[in-house]
Formats: sequence, C-alpha cells, structure tokens
Amino acid sequence: GEDLPAASVEYNRGDLPIGIDGKPGSNGMTIGETIRHIATSNSWAVLKNIEQVPAYEALLMALLEELRPSIEAATGKMLTPQGFIFTSSPNAVTPYHFDPEHNILLQVKGTKVMTQFPAGDTRYAPDTVHESYHLGGPRELPWDESLRSGGLAIALEPGEAVYVPVMAPHFVRNGSEPSLSLSITWRSEWSYAEAGARCFNGLVRKLGITPAPPRRWPARRRRTPGSPATSPAAPSRKGCSGRWPGASRNAGIALAALRRSAERRPAEAAEFWRELIPGQMVAVEYVDDEVLHERVCV
Repeated sequence: GEDLPAASVEYNRGDLPIGIDGKPGSNGMTIGETIRHIATSNSWAVLKNIEQVPAYEALLMALLEELRPSIEAATGKMLTPQGFIFTSSPNAVTPYHFDPEHNILLQVKGTKVMTQFPAGDTRYAPDTVHESYHLGGPRELPWDESLRSGGLAIALEPGEAVYVPVMAPHFVRNGSEPSLSLSITWRSEWSYAEAGARCFNGLVRKLGITPAPPRRWPARRRRTPGSPATSPAAPSRKGCSGRWPGASRNAGIALAALRRSAERRPAEAAEFWRELIPGQMVAVEYVDDEVLHERVCV
C-alpha cells in the first residue's frame, strides 16, 4: 500500500456504526502501520486500482478472463476492469454505501457478513442520493434501523465469493479474525449510461423538475412512432460525475442550457431535450416516464 499513490489508498477506524454522514475520519496511523498491525489496529483499509501494479494487473485480468464469457453474456462488453484489496480488523464495520461497478467480492482470509439490499429500490437509496453521488458526492448512504429487515445477510468464508450488483446498497461486518478480501470489478455500457442519466437528472432537479429515474438493468429502449432508431453513445470512462477537472464549470454550463431549454419548452411536456453542449452528451428523452435515450457525458 505504501507504493500506491495517495488517491489509491483509503483507511479509517473500524469501530464505526452502520450509518455515517460522509467519509469517516482517520485512524491516526499510516497505511503501512494500519496493514501491518491490522489484527490490533481497529481499522479498515482498501487499496484501490491495484491494476496499477503489473503483478496485480496480471492477477485481475486472469481472474476476469476466466469469467468473461459469463460476464459478457449477462452485462455486455466488460469495460474498465479494476481491482480492490480490502483488509479489516476483527469486528470492523464497513458502513452502508453503494458502488458504481459490477463487483465480485472474493473472501481470501477470515470471515465477514455482507448485508445487501435490492438495487434500484428507493426505500434503500433515494433517487436524490444516486444523483448527488454521480455529481461528486459521497457514496455513503443514510441509514435507519427500519431498513435492516429488507436486507439479505450473506456470510463469507475463505474461498467463497458474492456478486454485488451496480449501486446495490450494502454494509459489511467483519468476523472475529482479521479479514482479507479481493474485489474484481468491471463496468458495462449500461452502468455508464445509468450514471449519465443520474447525473443529468440531478441537474434537471436543480431546476425544480422531478425527473423519472433510469430503469434498472437491462435498460429497455423503445422508439416513438415515426422516430429514427438511436444507438447509445460510447460511454465515458468517468461517466458524468463531478470527479474530473472542469466538472464544476461543465455542470454550470449544462444548468444554464437546461434553464434556457425549460423556458422554451414546458417542463411537463412528454419530451425534454437538453441543448447541445460541445464535448458533452446532451439529450434525454422521456415518454410515459421512461427514459428512452440517454448518453453519457464525455
């Protein structure tokens, strides 16, 4: 972990509640100290994008290649493979959150229980939280004990794995021994399109409009009578989130264009088209509250 860039390392105390507001605080140690003393450091740590290291890249791709036929039959072309290594102290908690990738979590050492909730169900992650995340907000989700009964607790022993769908809310509680896990993840055209639609909806909502959420996988597109067929745009690897230079400026330009469009076309119209902004995807079409065509910012 000490050889990775600071942006590729995250760690904090392990004795956290299931629900937290934003990112948890530091454990007061370095990443090296945290990992070397994980049995006693009361911590949780993740090494992100381990494919930056050639040996780990080879491991990640070897694992995904074994699964590629099954993956691509289910999610379409496998995009942006990434790997994450998690280590945590006994009884550590990973708070309630969601992630934008298709994820297979492989348990290597120790035990843990992941409690997973239905993806796309607004009871567990409201549309506004999806939108704020894709516009640059935290991935941690608001928690209430009344939600617990809707979750599925999945116990993991070494050698076992679990699939975590895109944006499926979950929290994790470690067992009585230190834990080591490996996540092998990928994105799909659908996951990028969903991210772009959420980003767009977040901008539209700032204008006082309540947009329909994108449908869950697999997205179903249809055409209005007489309209030409359309194809999704090639996805941007960064989606439409506020996580790259210039995002704030682009969002401001987009909002101005959206406001002008809304003034010219009633918000309750069956179709809402965003103005063309050079370098960005721009149009989302709604008919009968269904997203017909969305593209990802580039």
